[in-house]
Amino acid sequence: MVNFPTWKKVLVALICFLGLAFAAPNFVDEDITAGLPDWLPHNQVNLGLDLRGGSHLLLEVEVQAVIDEYLETMVDSARADLRGERIRYRALGKQTQSIGVTIPKAEEREKALELMRGLDDAAEATLEGDRITVTMTEQQVNERRTSAVQQSIEIIRRRIDETGVREPTIQRQGEDRVIVQLPGIDDPERVKGLIGKTAKLTFQMVDLQNSVEEALAGRVPPGSLLLPMLEGANAPGGQEYILVKKRVAVSGENLVDAQPAFDSRDNQPVVSFRFDTLGAKKFGKVTTENVKRPFAIVLDGKVISAPVIQEPILGGTGQISGGFSVQDTQDLALLLRAGALPAPLTILEERTVGPGLGADSIAAGEIACVVGMIAVIIFMAVAYGRFGLYADIALTMNMFLILGALSLLQATLTLPGIAGIVLT
Repeated sequence: MVNFPTWKKVLVALICFLGLAFAAPNFVDEDITAGLPDWLPHNQVNLGLDLRGGSHLLLEVEVQAVIDEYLETMVDSARADLRGERIRYRALGKQTQSIGVTIPKAEEREKALELMRGLDDAAEATLEGDRITVTMTEQQVNERRTSAVQQSIEIIRRRIDETGVREPTIQRQGEDRVIVQLPGIDDPERVKGLIGKTAKLTFQMVDLQNSVEEALAGRVPPGSLLLPMLEGANAPGGQEYILVKKRVAVSGENLVDAQPAFDSRDNQPVVSFRFDTLGAKKFGKVTTENVKRPFAIVLDGKVISAPVIQEPILGGTGQISGGFSVQDTQDLALLLRAGALPAPLTILEERTVGPGLGADSIAAGEIACVVGMIAVIIFMAVAYGRFGLYADIALTMNMFLILGALSLLQATLTLPGIAGIVLT
């Protein structure tokens, strides 16, 4: 007769008990498990996209937008440096991966070339005739591409985590693409909108020295931008467009918190925000120097509002209003907390799995498991008698151990996973 040591029997019994304890929450309603104390097993197996339903998105990061923004910064710096040295120039602008400028006077070209080289030590500056060109290297382009994609993945993850989606899959594919799988989402359109918004917030002074009408006619001043007002925003004078200074007074990168709130004066939904120490100093300096002048709050290239600065704002806090609904303020606050995407995202592929299809798959998998297990139990009992029954008990306990391990590790169960359990 086979005899096992007592410690081995106790160990097997303990493992079986733990397996049953961690598997048990899967057999009760999720609302019941949510009310259990934290020290009790309460995690259920996470169901994958093919079982729970949800959305599969393939996104492309528009890396060229990051490169264009960097080149625009170089153009602005070049303009300031050339003007500071009183060097005459013309045709200053950017191309795909370079910027160029024409220097009419031959005696000023060498000095201008040195200034252009100082814009970026890693870039290649060349002089051909009267034209100076500063070109980004392939290494620089690749570094910015990698950084933009990695930063996009991190910000997408933050935004999705804020919505409460469990077990999302977010991973890079190729050079500039990102796969996002969101199981069990109730409102896929809202989540897509949150993922796709760049959410780049800036505070810029309104240009009062130039005419909006002239800008609309195509004569936009070099240091200004013509931006549309956001639909429903409170536009000064009812304008659909507004002229703002290109220079960013304060960036949304300095925000440390944003929350939906209600205006104490008219009880309208607003977003309250708070700057870090550096942002608070910048904001206080700008509002102190520009009292009684309007400044624009710009989100993704559209002006949310353009209020007049009534007095210096030194506390580093403020609020954004613009005819928002309560849902709008919640979404905007979420986006600002998560941070701005470094580049726009384009949805290349979208697949939606309905929860009904997932429920059918689960039901079919359960039937397959039950039928397979009953067949194995009967066969083992008939073929091997008492030892077959022992094996059946071990097989049943093995199923509970698998389920308990999946729950403990918070692993995601997919349709192929069910097939693997059936084969077991």
